[in-house]
Amino acid sequence: MNSLISHWHEFNFLIAFGIFLAYILVDGMYAYYTIAVTNKKPFVSATTGALMHFLIAIGVLNYVHNYLYIIPIAIGSWIGTYFVVKRELKNMKVFN
Repeated sequence: MNSLISHWHEFNFLIAFGIFLAYILVDGMYAYYTIAVTNKKPFVSATTGALMHFLIAIGVLNYVHNYLYIIPIAIGSWIGTYFVVKRELKNMKVFN
């Protein structure tokens, strides 16, 4: 219990918000990366993958020091993937 309290006192909402936004971007990029790989676009896939891993490292560095940052990571991840896949579904309906 002391660990949770100490992590809560060290929790910074501005950092959490930044991580949240970064992981919306990361998982949006991951969905886009998967689409680019499937469509065999090597430059787009490689560039997206490199940028994605850079942002992932920022999240890892934060939650290693305070596991409470996993919460904005998970929420941002869900939102990023959801909106990219939703957009792709709309694009598929337009072309069909």
